Amino acid sequence: MLILNLETATKNCSVTLSKNGSVVLCKEIAEQGYSHAERLHIFIEEILKEAEISILDVKAIAVSKGPGSYTGLRIGVSAAKGLCYGLKIPLISIDTLTILARQISVEKGVIVPMIDARRMEVYSAVFNANHQMIREVKAEILTSESFTSFEQTIHFIGDSTEKAQTMLQQSNFVFHDEIVYPSSREMSALSFEKYQNNDFEDVAYFEPYYLKDFMPTSKI
Repeated sequence: MLILNLETATKNCSVTLSKNGSVVLCKEIAEQGYSHAERLHIFIEEILKEAEISILDVKAIAVSKGPGSYTGLRIGVSAAKGLCYGLKIPLISIDTLTILARQISVEKGVIVPMIDARRMEVYSAVFNANHQMIREVKAEILTSESFTSFEQTIHFIGDSTEKAQTMLQQSNFVFHDEIVYPSSREMSALSFEKYQNNDFEDVAYFEPYYLKDFMPTSKI
C-alpha cells in the first residue's frame, strides 16, 4: 500500500514514497531561499518515475500540517489537497513536531523538538522516550527559565538549537545540533498507521496548523 508523504513546514522540501509504513524512495533538499514551489512537484515526478509507478498507484497523500513556515505549509497542503481531490484518495495530516521528534531515539529523558519562529520565539512540544507527546505544541519565547521544570535529561533538536543554547544552559540540557529539519522519511510509519485507522482529513476544509497569525516580512 503506497502513500506519498510531503514535508514542507521548514526549509527542507521533502518527499517520500512509502509502502506499508516503510520508505521506498526519498528526495529532499534544504535551501535558504525556500525552493518548495519549484522543487516539490519535481520531486514527486522523479520519485514516481524512479519507482516505476503511476500516481494512480498511490492510495493516499500525507502532509506535514504544521506548525512551521506559513509559505512552506501553504505550498505543501495545497499540493496534497490538489492531488487528493484529483485522484479521489484520502488526505492524511501529521503534526510537524511529531515528525521531527521521530528523528532521535533516546533511552531516557524527554525530547523537545523546536522550530524557529523568529527572534527568540520557537514552536515546541515535549515527547517522552517513546515519542508520545506529553506537553502540547506551543509558540513560546525562550528565556533562561524555559524547561527548567524538567529534572530529567532534555534532548533538544531542530533548527533553533543554536540560538536556544545562548539562553538554555541547565546541566541536564543536551543539544543535538545535527538534527535540524523534519523529514518526510519519518512520516512513513505515522501515515501508514493513520491510514489503517481511517484517520483522514476533509480535503475541502482542511487547513494547515499555523499556530499563530502570518506576519509578513521582507523575507519568506
